Amino acid sequence: MLLTTGLGAYCYYDSRTFTSRVHAEAAKNPHAFSPAEFRSFTLENVEPINYNTSKFRFKLPSEQHITGLHVASCIFTRVPVKKEDGSTGYLMRPYTPTSDEEAHGYVEFVIKRYPEGKMSKHIHSLKPGDQLEIKGPIPKYNWDQGKVQNVGMIAGGTGITPMLQLIRKIFGASSTDNDTKVTLIFANQTEEDILLKDELDAYARSFPKRFKVVYILDKPSKAWKGPKGYVSGDLIREHLPKSDTPSSIIFVCGPDAMLASMAGPKAPDRSQGELGGILKELGYSSDKVYKF
Repeated sequence: MLLTTGLGAYCYYDSRTFTSRVHAEAAKNPHAFSPAEFRSFTLENVEPINYNTSKFRFKLPSEQHITGLHVASCIFTRVPVKKEDGSTGYLMRPYTPTSDEEAHGYVEFVIKRYPEGKMSKHIHSLKPGDQLEIKGPIPKYNWDQGKVQNVGMIAGGTGITPMLQLIRKIFGASSTDNDTKVTLIFANQTEEDILLKDELDAYARSFPKRFKVVYILDKPSKAWKGPKGYVSGDLIREHLPKSDTPSSIIFVCGPDAMLASMAGPKAPDRSQGELGGILKELGYSSDKVYKF
């Protein structure tokens, strides 16, 4: 948490037509977000998901606007706060949208309310009609430039959001990633804490040979039949691509303590930092692991 973009005649015609089409598409679907400045967006509605998590939909400037985000990237939210000396500072927090990057006219976020989370509490206090300042995109892992055939994912809680971005990209109707296989280990405390389970299970049913999700709970009910406790080396070895699997990568996202346990903490500047934790013990190299 922080305070503070000769066939001469035939070829000429084709090039001009293509360029015109590109400009027409850009004009038709302008980008709502800017990486250079914060812009205000109006909350349209709030949909509770469970006891501490809700889906927040914000309006874009028009029905033609799209966010302009690519997969995978996030945004920063900002809210002014009064500093001890009386001056105005800013509280900033990154979030990953859960709506499709090509969605027109709106953007959605699934946000959990944390008892000590100043920004999450602020967003949960917003009512339809209220505004929130957003800046982005903030580039993360560029899937189009870094595609692999074997993907492993370890997510905890709301750390599922960048994973969902990638899953939708890989298995979406317009995807050409027809050979990519994905296995997700999704850790939560209880069954009620599992976010977006219906969508994840739908992908598993639609792509049984290419997508698998493993749910693990720290505080399961007596009826729970899946893995229990914390994500371990044994669970990773059983389900995720091995350290020597060709064309593979492991994505990790979750609370700081979980991230450190799995792959080592990020650097103070929020860059990747050194690889550590269980994944290093299992022999993975830093080029095979990405921390969101």
